[in-house]
Amino acid sequence: MLKGSDAIRTGPLVAIDADAFIHPTAQIYGRVSLAAGASVWPNAVIRAEVYEVVIGPRSNVQDFAMIHIGNGTGVTVGADCSITHRVTLHGCTLGDNVLVGIGATIMDGCVIGENSIIAGGSFLRENTVVPPNSIVAGVPGVVKATRNSGDANRFNAWIYTQNAAAYARGEHRAWNEIDLKAAAARFGLKRD
Repeated sequence: MLKGSDAIRTGPLVAIDADAFIHPTAQIYGRVSLAAGASVWPNAVIRAEVYEVVIGPRSNVQDFAMIHIGNGTGVTVGADCSITHRVTLHGCTLGDNVLVGIGATIMDGCVIGENSIIAGGSFLRENTVVPPNSIVAGVPGVVKATRNSGDANRFNAWIYTQNAAAYARGEHRAWNEIDLKAAAARFGLKRD
């Protein structure tokens, strides 16, 4: 898949799967790997001067997100995750099917269980462990509810995978063309 342009800003240790999408304004340096279907959007920055950053299959790193290794820890993002706008991930681990809301910060040593949602604006202190199927909010972030959000989070990641494929073709209105109601039903979701 096209990776944005011939002028991608990456270093020599960055491993990008042929089926990943990288917007040309993204900056990715150090030991970073991006799996099949992953996407990195405008002005996102991923740096791994020591340790490693791993972005799993079909996960998306949205506009202005910043991912950086921690003091003694790398960053691992599981499959089908959405790292939304202006999120900071710093030396943490996210399980599969996690959605991190706009402007959230997850610090060194945090472990986020699968199928969880971190609400926008949340701040998770160092070494916070979030059980699977949690909804976390606040400063500091705490578990507010328990719910398996895996299907909804996978659907969100799927939408970004479709959008990345469209951007690679030079099309910037893919969501206008997708029947989101029918697509949501394939994930067991109802969308009005």
